[in-house]
Amino acid sequence: MRTMARWSGTLCLALALTACGDDDNGFDPTVDDVAGSYSASVFTLTSGSGEFDLLAIGATVTATLNPDGTTTGRLQVPGGVGDQGAIDEDLAGTWSLSGTTVTFTPTDSSLLTDVDFAAAPNTLTGEGVYQGAVLRLVLTKDE
Repeated sequence: MRTMARWSGTLCLALALTACGDDDNGFDPTVDDVAGSYSASVFTLTSGSGEFDLLAIGATVTATLNPDGTTTGRLQVPGGVGDQGAIDEDLAGTWSLSGTTVTFTPTDSSLLTDVDFAAAPNTLTGEGVYQGAVLRLVLTKDE
């Protein structure tokens, strides 16, 4: 009985320490932390018809966020999204960081124009609505 009580106490202490430990919620990114080259690791479209993995059909997203606030890159979706044909967007433009929020401002209209991304270590995650469907994009920093 004493062993069980000791084990329970140790488990409670371990859980309490884990809850108080460092995690990504404490990430306070700087422009230098966020700047870099990224590629899509998740790119999905969710509508009433279900969830579609756009990467599985050959979609690609690459973006370079330069420390000077400029961007380069490309977003391509063969066959398109929704009722559109193939999509090929130039992501040249600018980006900004406010707290943990990264905002792209492409020079040309883009799927990313109205999407804010949450910055985490080496990852940018964004969701937006496109033609009534939810687009989810996770950009992972290239090593």
